[in-house]
Parts: sequence; structure tokens; C-alpha cells
Amino acid sequence: MRILLVEDNLDLGDAVESKLRNAGHSVQWVRDGETALQWARHETWDALVLDIMLPGKSGFDVIRELRGNGLEAPVLVVTARSEIEDKIDMLDLGADDYLVKPFDLRELEARLRALMRRPAGRTTSLATYGNLALDLAGRTALMNGMPLDLGRREFRLLEILLSRQGSTVAKERLMSQLFDLDDVSLNALELLISRLRKKLAASSVDIVTVRGVGYQARISESVAT
Repeated sequence: MRILLVEDNLDLGDAVESKLRNAGHSVQWVRDGETALQWARHETWDALVLDIMLPGKSGFDVIRELRGNGLEAPVLVVTARSEIEDKIDMLDLGADDYLVKPFDLRELEARLRALMRRPAGRTTSLATYGNLALDLAGRTALMNGMPLDLGRREFRLLEILLSRQGSTVAKERLMSQLFDLDDVSLNALELLISRLRKKLAASSVDIVTVRGVGYQARISESVAT
């Protein structure tokens, strides 16, 4: 996932960012509401992790403005405010879920996975594409029931493409999600695509180049189940 993290507490923000990055996600961490609005308006996000008590604009204001501007990405609120009225206000404004501080970082990641499953109609972290299965929680893949050896970025690339199966994912988006702020050239992405294609050669999944734009994941009907 590409996640916008909005948290002004440096210790908590650092811990959440590290946890999500280590799990293979791309994270942009900002520390106030106004900056969050700027990033949310001009970039595409899979999810937002949003603190309520922020300098300047509060998390309530951020949710209200983003939903008013048509943001559809799920929003997970983290807050120290445990009053039921606050929780109701968050959900009514457009938050999808919330965690009350202090919380376990493993629960944060699990709730994000659950939010991302909803649009696809999945009820578990296991997604199947023909003879290929991805365990999104365990970050593992199986082909014909046997483990498929994928590196961290290879798994992320496959997950991104399959989450938008049949749609073209632009090279620029893949670069930002896979390499974050690393100073790498487009050749790095092309090499990653090449390695993944070789590992998927006997699978139901084809990675198709859309010339000049990006890549698509397609399921081969001849072997899909």
C-alpha cells in the first residue's frame, strides 16, 4: 500500500513509519493537518493513517475537507480521545476505522489490511489468482500450492499489479510505491519486472507491458481456476 501517515508525535510517527515500511508499504509521513491536505490532494493514496490532535487543522478538519473533495481512500484514525461522541463524530465525518492510543503496531497493520480488503470484497488476507495465491498478511506466495520465492519488492510489485488487475499501473506510480525516495532510474523497475516475469512463467498471471505507460497484470484463462 501507499500510505499517507499524519502524526505529530515524533516517537509514535517514527515507530509507525518504520513498522509499515518494514512490512513493505510505501509511507509518506507528515506532521500537521495543512501539509496532510496538500499531500492528499496532489498524490494518490491507498490509505491514510490520521491522528486527530494535530497542530493547525485538526484531524476532524482534515477528514471533513478530504471527503468533501471526493477522497475515496480509506482513513484509519488514531486518537487518544476515547469518548464515544468523538468516535461517532470521526465515523460520521468519513473515517473508516479508528484505534485508541496506546495501540499495538501489529493491530494497526492488521486494520489497514482489513480496510484494503473491503473494496475487493475479500474477507481474508488470502487472494487467489488462478494457480497463484498471495497471503497478504504473511507476505508470501504459493504457485500450485508450493512456495514461490519472491523478494520484498517483487512481492510488493505483484501485489500492486494484482490489486488493479486488468488496469494499467503507470510506471511513475510504481516507482514511487516501490522505491520511495531512493534515487534510482527507471531501469531498476524494468529489471524488477523482468525478474518477476521469470518467476511467474508457470503461473496464471501475465505481466503485460503497456508501451509508454506502464504495466498490467492479467489472468491467463487457459490456466486460471
